[in-house]
Amino acid sequence: MDHKSSVIEYYRSNFGKDALASVVVFLVALPLCMGISIASGVPPTAGLITGIIGGIVVGLLAGSPLQVSGPAAGLTVLVWQIVQQYGLPMLGLIVLLAGLMQLAAGLLKLGQWFRAVSPAVIHGMLAGIGVLIFSSQFHVMLDGKPIGAGVQNLLGIPGALTYTLSAGGAALKAFGIGILTIAVIALWTNFAPKKLKALPAPLVAIVTAVLTAALLHLKIKYIPDLLKNPDDINNILSVIQYPTLESLKHVTDSGVLVAAASVAFIASAETLLCASAVDQMHQGPRTKYDKELAAQGIGNALCGLLGVLPMTGVIVRSSANVDAGGQTRSSAILHGVWLLLFVAVLPFTLAYIPVASLAGLLVFTGYKLAYPKVVPKLLHFGKTEAAIYFSTIVVIVSTDLLKGVLFGLLLSLIKLLYVFSHLEIRWDEDFISNRLNLYLKGSATLIRLPLLAAELERIRPGSEVHIHFEDLDYIDHACLDLLTNWEKQHEATGGGLVIEWEELSLKYHQRRTGAQEAVA
Repeated sequence: MDHKSSVIEYYRSNFGKDALASVVVFLVALPLCMGISIASGVPPTAGLITGIIGGIVVGLLAGSPLQVSGPAAGLTVLVWQIVQQYGLPMLGLIVLLAGLMQLAAGLLKLGQWFRAVSPAVIHGMLAGIGVLIFSSQFHVMLDGKPIGAGVQNLLGIPGALTYTLSAGGAALKAFGIGILTIAVIALWTNFAPKKLKALPAPLVAIVTAVLTAALLHLKIKYIPDLLKNPDDINNILSVIQYPTLESLKHVTDSGVLVAAASVAFIASAETLLCASAVDQMHQGPRTKYDKELAAQGIGNALCGLLGVLPMTGVIVRSSANVDAGGQTRSSAILHGVWLLLFVAVLPFTLAYIPVASLAGLLVFTGYKLAYPKVVPKLLHFGKTEAAIYFSTIVVIVSTDLLKGVLFGLLLSLIKLLYVFSHLEIRWDEDFISNRLNLYLKGSATLIRLPLLAAELERIRPGSEVHIHFEDLDYIDHACLDLLTNWEKQHEATGGGLVIEWEELSLKYHQRRTGAQEAVA
């Protein structure tokens, strides 16, 4: 059997498992696509188009076969800021440029570089996004609108909630639907019968909210209320906005290019980190990062041409795919097909979905992103990692997403420079045994070589010197060469040099084991 035939047979033999997994992923993706659209300030059906492209196009080209792409919470805040600043018609151009940047990065084989971002910054970015989603969508869950920026939304929650509870009316009913949605997600996730676990908690929650609102005839906001023309709910193509000549005139504007670069960077980092996480969930083919990055670029370029939401690889859908038994890229592709069939055949059902239920879903998502569960793992690598994490969150919430990420990257760079330039030298001497112990802490690099040389010059001739490495993070060739040359000079005075290499080897082995445990 030739290679082509074996590949066809492999896909055919796993098609049944992939088909079942694709249905689960579709059910997870459906409410999330619309909820993320609302949080991003675009029509709800725009997220469904992104999900279709992410499934069919990116699924076919992906370098990570079991990763599922679509609109992601990680880009919600950035897209909302872009829409507020530049307007909805410019979103397509910015996403198109971001996609082309990703495609170029993939073709230039820069995929691995996007994975070099400090985990503290990435987790801080996601937590900051979580705070912003939670604070903005809480107001939407009251059938209102976000007040403004992150801090304003956060500080406005107590007042908005107090007013709603005292005034009652439609806002209180919407709040009840939102709380019901959150409660069903939490309860279904933890207590659903094993036979029904395959049904995703978000879908069960949205269906429950729809039925409750219909039975009680609640006069609250529904998805059509967010559209300029409520009848457009039956025509998904109405949300498509192709780039115009007017928008193309701004293609070289610095602000537009910065916005596109921000989308490309954050989407790429989130996608490739997600792909790395998915690789740990299964034993199948490993991710080809450059291919995945190029596929994401093509997908986002198409989304930009249609004027809809950008996409990333999404961990919620990807983990659902693996857990449901997905074996090949067919499951991701099929989930896109099911989304396409849904909007072609059943779009009228969207009219019955309360906006508050989708907002409740995102409030819960924001809470999960913001919860600092990663802090103990970061503390394993030092308090500075946790400090970078919290600093990134604070700057994101108080300013905007891009400034927060750049600030986190700056702190990471400062830490790196400190680590590779900081060296402490301590020594004690036993005159009776004529032995001197030299303890090195930090990094012995070319930058600190003069300090090390000065300390060596202070050592009494003829003594036996033992150098200890248990607190040393790194030593470069220049410092080792200094020690070698100094050893020859010291031996000429009747002294000796003992380097504790076993301590160095044991320390690095323990750190590597600890790092692997933290990742797991």
